[in-house]
Amino acid sequence: MTTVAEQTDVTSDERLVRERVAELLATRDPKTIKPREFWGAQFDLGLAFVHFPKGYGGLGVGPKLQEVVARELRAAGASVLNFARNPIGIGMAAPTVLTHGSEEQKRRYLRPLFTTEEIWCQLFSEPGAGSDVASLSARAVRDGDEWVVNGQKVWTTLAHTSRWGLLLARTDPDQPKHRGMTYFVVDMHGRGVEVRPLRQITGEAEFNEVYFTDARIPDSERLGDTGQGWAVALTTLMNERVSIGGNVGPRGGGAIGEALRIWKEKGLSDPALRDELLKLWVEAEAARLTNLRASQNRKQGTPGPEGSTSKLAFAELNKRIYALCMNLLGPEGMLYPGYEMTRPEEAAMTGREPGKMFLRSRANSIEGGTSEIMKNILGERVLGLPGDVRVDKDRPWSEVPRS
Repeated sequence: MTTVAEQTDVTSDERLVRERVAELLATRDPKTIKPREFWGAQFDLGLAFVHFPKGYGGLGVGPKLQEVVARELRAAGASVLNFARNPIGIGMAAPTVLTHGSEEQKRRYLRPLFTTEEIWCQLFSEPGAGSDVASLSARAVRDGDEWVVNGQKVWTTLAHTSRWGLLLARTDPDQPKHRGMTYFVVDMHGRGVEVRPLRQITGEAEFNEVYFTDARIPDSERLGDTGQGWAVALTTLMNERVSIGGNVGPRGGGAIGEALRIWKEKGLSDPALRDELLKLWVEAEAARLTNLRASQNRKQGTPGPEGSTSKLAFAELNKRIYALCMNLLGPEGMLYPGYEMTRPEEAAMTGREPGKMFLRSRANSIEGGTSEIMKNILGERVLGLPGDVRVDKDRPWSEVPRS
């Protein structure tokens, strides 16, 4: 067996990463210790976000080396469920806090976020501001060293389990919509914050609506400058799209793995279904390899608009694969485990009963930016096509008609 020290075809950065992984596995057996303890050790060794600076869960190396960590930990049987338990914290809050937070905020939030000791949610969408999130109306008014927040947010994933929220609120209604917002970290257990469940088609209430009634946020919990909330929000949104659609799993994993399992267990042989299954397997593998290549080419900093490609592909492909799962199940696909209202503690992107995932996958083309918005971004910002006419872009938000 070749040791890390004997490898000559790796860079010094990759050698450092492999040495840290070896140290982690030698001192913390993932099969015998609690996952949270393992994740804490992983963070302390700089293996949580390898491209983050040292001391913040990283090693200051290229982000493509995160896949080296993931591959080694999967092979060792380590739990990677922290992302499922805290997808917004790990996928979106961490890079946003790192990029725009104060030194105190970075030290305070990053480690417990990664270990899932503290869950995060994202407070952007509103009843009147979904795809056009910059038209939001939740208000934050400065009062000394605090901000007083009033308004409503909707479709907030895991708000019921969250300790902290990423809040985008309007602080200057007389500015154009993109220039009058400010970004905050809000205490979801604070006074004036109310979380109500939104029951969805699966019977669960993974999503929520959140009401703010004179909720107070210290100015020290602001991310970025006053009025620069949209610039901070772009960091969150770009990372959101990559975190939803850009993950690189094992070959034959995820949704397509579920379809393959059903095919084998039921002993199917229908040539038409086999042809459809094979086509979807090829698409899933092409998407996986594209994500792998993108992760290897990714540089430091916030992902670019090309991240919308992976999110769009994931959303549309997931829906088609789970539709095939229902066809493979035949009449059995009409059965359902029950519609009793529950409030999950994990985001349900994959890994649940196929009937439930068929229903849940309908949200994939809505959450994190609709497929239509993803196509607009790709058309305008990647392909350079002319954008839609926007008559409200330079008008003060307070003068723009709203329903």
